[in-house]
Amino acid sequence: MNQVQAVTSRSFAAPVDAVRAAVADYTGTRSKILPANYSEYEVREGGTGAGTVVHWKLQATKKRVRDCLLDVTEPQPGTLVEADRNSTLVTTWTVDGSADAASVRVATTWEGANGIGGFFERTFAPAGLRTIHDELLANLAKHLNA
Repeated sequence: MNQVQAVTSRSFAAPVDAVRAAVADYTGTRSKILPANYSEYEVREGGTGAGTVVHWKLQATKKRVRDCLLDVTEPQPGTLVEADRNSTLVTTWTVDGSADAASVRVATTWEGANGIGGFFERTFAPAGLRTIHDELLANLAKHLNA
């Protein structure tokens, strides 16, 4: 197997604490900012930061849908890790900044296929996922500015 990674980041003109709270809010903010690629969104446990269990389906392409059940941990302040129980998919959200500005980095990794299928997955999947995460972060910016 080969590890595949997609990384996206964005800066925000908002206090780091407000951005961290928004990113960790699975019952409110997250459900409002998800792009159309996400469906069947449901918080099953918790709802804020570590200890949350959330479900969704991610439509990565016309033919590729991932059914995700994610456990959320917070290994350090400002970092949330969403680990999928159904696959090797792991997304790490890192929020850094100051009282008047913040940055969010979203890094998703998973074990990709081998062979020619793996080649195409490593070549095209990260770009598609970056596009989805770019839209999610743009929606977060709109939410924070509302």
